[in-house]
Amino acid sequence: MTAFRRLGPAGSERPVVEIDGTVFDLTPLTADIDGAFLAADGLTRAAEEARAGRLPVVDPAGLRIGPPVARPQAILCIGQNYAAHAAESGSPVPEQPILFLKHPNTLVGPDDDVVLPAGSTRGDWEVELAVVIGSRAANCVTDEDALSHVAGYVVANDVSEREYQFDLSGGQWSTGKTFPTFCPLGPDLVPAAEVEPQALRLRSWVNGEPRQDSSTKDMVFPVAALVRVLSHRLVLEPGDLVLTGTPEGVALSGRFPYLRRGDVVEMEIDGLGRQRQNVR
Repeated sequence: MTAFRRLGPAGSERPVVEIDGTVFDLTPLTADIDGAFLAADGLTRAAEEARAGRLPVVDPAGLRIGPPVARPQAILCIGQNYAAHAAESGSPVPEQPILFLKHPNTLVGPDDDVVLPAGSTRGDWEVELAVVIGSRAANCVTDEDALSHVAGYVVANDVSEREYQFDLSGGQWSTGKTFPTFCPLGPDLVPAAEVEPQALRLRSWVNGEPRQDSSTKDMVFPVAALVRVLSHRLVLEPGDLVLTGTPEGVALSGRFPYLRRGDVVEMEIDGLGRQRQNVR
């Protein structure tokens, strides 16, 4: 497996790639894993250089893992993209993708703390498959064309504050989605060629207790359709993230308590790694 990561203190991460258990430093090739690197087919070039032994080896022990994509221009999110989650939210299955946005500065590493806003009583977790765009996508005609613009895939937690999302938003969901730390991402960015996006198990836990357990095959709109449709509504740029929706099993369902300070949230997607956040 090929896994791209960014290691080090927040704001000073350095790019690496792990191939078959060995971690290689990418700084001889690029300063970061960002839109420009992705647009230049950087994932392929970096993997080739690493496999050829032309990059230094790194010991990742003790290093913080940052979000594997630096400075995305946009974080685009899809709501109610699993039928069972739409049902637990009290909504019909959508006929068109529901789009909302997260501010790019919500992005943090996969194991960084999630900080609820003051007075929050309705914080929620959402495990999601995130799509990383690798080249500009506009007006894609076919699903195959849409997928050709995908660089890779990564685990995301679309953290939400439901009071802000529904009661204080004026109908715009983004209000409950844009607090700092509300988008833990990573640990691994895995190239698209190594992932079957519609055959991935995704799960979440709170304080060690299971919450979500589903498969991306249950998406209402699969990845290809989402990228194709979005490309007709806006221009997707290299480095942009598309969070593809969460399955059932969130606190909004009424089956579980909302997040409290001191809780621990964990989530994983097959082949893409595992996250763990302390809530404070």
